[in-house]
Amino acid sequence: MAREATPTWFFALVVVRLGHRFLLVHEKKHGQHWYLPAGRVEPGETCVQAAVRETREEAGIEVEPEGIVRIEHTPSPGGSRVRVVFVARPIDDTPPKTVPDDETLGAAWVSLDEMNNYSLRGSEVRELFEYIARGGAIAPLSFLTLEGAPYR
Repeated sequence: MAREATPTWFFALVVVRLGHRFLLVHEKKHGQHWYLPAGRVEPGETCVQAAVRETREEAGIEVEPEGIVRIEHTPSPGGSRVRVVFVARPIDDTPPKTVPDDETLGAAWVSLDEMNNYSLRGSEVRELFEYIARGGAIAPLSFLTLEGAPYR
């Protein structure tokens, strides 16, 4: 007898770095705090595609993902949540959006020293940015691949 599928939701979180600054988005929900670009992976979309799309939608910036900080899995009785935390760089000099829309209230480049001026959604934001600034380990994008891809 076949087992019932476990509902699983995937999310892409994106740490975008430009020199000594990091990208924050001003959320419309979650108490209107500041966070990194993030969101659910849509059906038919890869985690990398979701990272690029979420950053474009929430910050107005096109990015090139460069690696993976980690993959988090949180099981619960009703299903599972998987978060892939990416590191990316902007592909050009487009400034973050400043006009609110359906996604966010805006976005900004912020240094670690300036982060105290922002109401962050959680302590993980600062911890993650500090980890990247210290040169923390980043796995190559090839660490996350499509099922059936050749081993190299």
